[in-house]
Amino acid sequence: MIDYAQALQRMLAQMLPLASESCALGDAIGRVLAADIVSPMALPSFDHAAMDGYALDAHEPRAAGSEHEVRGSQAAGDCTRTSSGAATEIMTGARLPADLDAVIAVERTALLASHADGSPARIRLLDSLSSGGNVRHLGADVARDAVVIVAGTCIETSHIMLLAALGVANIEVVRKPRVAIVCTGSELQSDPAQRLADGHIHNSNGPYLVAALLAAGAEVLSNETVDDTEHHYTRAVERAAAACADLLVSTGAVSMGRHDFVPGALQQLGAELLFHGVAIRPGRPLLCARLANRLPILALPGTPMAVAVGLRFFIVPALRRMAGQGSEPSWHAMLETPQQPRPGLRHFLRATLHQDIDGRLRATLSGQQQPFRIRPFADADAWVVLPEDAGDCVAGTRVEIVSLDPRVSPPIGTADSSGHRRASS
Repeated sequence: MIDYAQALQRMLAQMLPLASESCALGDAIGRVLAADIVSPMALPSFDHAAMDGYALDAHEPRAAGSEHEVRGSQAAGDCTRTSSGAATEIMTGARLPADLDAVIAVERTALLASHADGSPARIRLLDSLSSGGNVRHLGADVARDAVVIVAGTCIETSHIMLLAALGVANIEVVRKPRVAIVCTGSELQSDPAQRLADGHIHNSNGPYLVAALLAAGAEVLSNETVDDTEHHYTRAVERAAAACADLLVSTGAVSMGRHDFVPGALQQLGAELLFHGVAIRPGRPLLCARLANRLPILALPGTPMAVAVGLRFFIVPALRRMAGQGSEPSWHAMLETPQQPRPGLRHFLRATLHQDIDGRLRATLSGQQQPFRIRPFADADAWVVLPEDAGDCVAGTRVEIVSLDPRVSPPIGTADSSGHRRASS
């Protein structure tokens, strides 16, 4: 049995980087950028008015009380024009006339005269005005040829706004990793519409893995449930390999019992065993192997929380490595619930989070951490990770927390004056 850090290192060494592909901007949410994006233009792409008002030549500052003739009007979308030195009525977003360099807000002027059509003819400034006032300058937001998003970034809605403003229609993203799932267990019933047979249980691991993998940006090639026979398992593994999966995940039959056939089945397939048994709780019997065609296999224990731990702390890092992403940022909280973890094991514990009245993030552990219990997982906000050498953890100990969903930061509730947790909106 090896520790978590060693197991993770051995597994990640098997994860090959994925190729890139072109993706339309509208389809890019959640995709991982394969190459830096260099801005094809400056943003803004021209000097324009920050507000409705009047554009003036203020190379020499214009004093409050000065009066100015107004000629013409410039609206957003109008072509560039010259003003012959006179002030120009201008609208927000409109390009500045070529010989003017400042804008005064319409409400900071007094209208002295109008043309026959009602347009302003002469104004008085109520404030002084200097060059550049109320102007959004060329390239003030983004310079041409600047790197605006770096490779490895997961595209979010804010990136879509930026890229759309830059006129980017397509981007290079990492191909989605293809994952095959095999759930073992003669007791598993995959069709929830069917009445449970005697001694059977609904298969929760398969639907969970499918949902979690899709949320993590993977493509799920298949989700098979097989009985507790080596033959059916090996055929499912061979089908996954033939389908060109990048990763195979199986659940169950991986421990040391008489019916735990997965290690032997992989040996019969000629797989190279990388490790079997990791010093973690839950999920200690976890196994990692590699077929001759380099297909990596993660065989997880079948207990629900062992599967959840395997997904979050092994599969997600594997997907990130394939996508060229680094490790996730660290989050920490103050422990509310004292713990005495077993030495030598890394513990993954379900917790709820809240901020106390002083703004400190606190983690409260469920009292029901048994790996068969699913309800506390559904009620949790995050994982608390206690390392192998954590020792006794009293209330107030600073601990690492990891979000349940790898695409978002840990959710934080709020606390009322008595310290009781309320869900965040």
